[in-house]
Amino acid sequence: METFRAFRIHSQAGGDDARVERITLDDLSDGGVVIRGEYSSINYKDALAGTGEGRILRRYPLVGGVDVAGTVVESDDPRVREGDQVVVNGCGLSETHDGGFAEYVRVPADFVVPLPAGLDTRTAMGLGTAGFTAALAIHRMELNGQHPELGPVAVTGATGGVGSLAIDMLSGLGYSVTAITSKADATDYLQALGASEIMNLKTAELGDRPLEKAVWGGAVDNLGGDVLGWLTRTVRPDGNIASIGLAAGIALNTTVMPFILRGVNLLGINSVTAPRDLRIAVWQRIAAELRPRHLDQVATREVGLDELPAQFPAYIAGTVTGRTIVRLQ
Repeated sequence: METFRAFRIHSQAGGDDARVERITLDDLSDGGVVIRGEYSSINYKDALAGTGEGRILRRYPLVGGVDVAGTVVESDDPRVREGDQVVVNGCGLSETHDGGFAEYVRVPADFVVPLPAGLDTRTAMGLGTAGFTAALAIHRMELNGQHPELGPVAVTGATGGVGSLAIDMLSGLGYSVTAITSKADATDYLQALGASEIMNLKTAELGDRPLEKAVWGGAVDNLGGDVLGWLTRTVRPDGNIASIGLAAGIALNTTVMPFILRGVNLLGINSVTAPRDLRIAVWQRIAAELRPRHLDQVATREVGLDELPAQFPAYIAGTVTGRTIVRLQ
């Protein structure tokens, strides 16, 4: 195979050096499945890896990109056939294994999920890791007894990729959703996605009692820190909190009282290590019943490989609303 383009991250004195360069399959991590990459997406984690702002990569050099969708061109596994449209997300892409920001991607067959009927590769990456993570959170919450009658679900970090898609998915399932954001100008956007209420985080009174008034039937939290602590104190009995992000901090200041007196459940959501069977089930749920109704409003930008570096600063600064699709060919 001739050379192809990839966004590759190198380690050098003074910091990481990331650039689009031409490589061959021999330069990629081992794997029995070769995918012609069609689309990927940009996530906060990609920005950290691509700028060296976070300790994401475990080895160098490595192709960036935590997800990819495309068409199989080679396979040594009967579960994955040449010509199949597939999606890969998590599984150590852009951490320990070359990732999805490339015209060709090579991975083990266990990484690969068949693209469900009703999704094409561009739509899949409009959802991408953020959409998969939102769907995984909802899936885990519902397996643990979450249902609309428990009460409104709070979604923090509401304008980000996971938050936006979680609002759309939850409202489509019949949940009343309260979007919690510090962006005063985001009301129209969040209401268009299906949020019933908008709460301004900057003016919210979080309180400091071991138990506050029980308000939420459950929550999808992208912030961590004091906000997550507050959610544990305000979720109703038997409600679930899906903990996804740590944008507001890694510390958790709470007590055991919400858990032993209200039966609140704190669920850690890790889309990177989800086993293949679970990834298949979640992508199938996305295609069948969790597909967002307003994805065009969430995934509003499309960029090429050469445009990647210019996108990362806004992700690090937290000023991006929605999703960015990466065109690989």
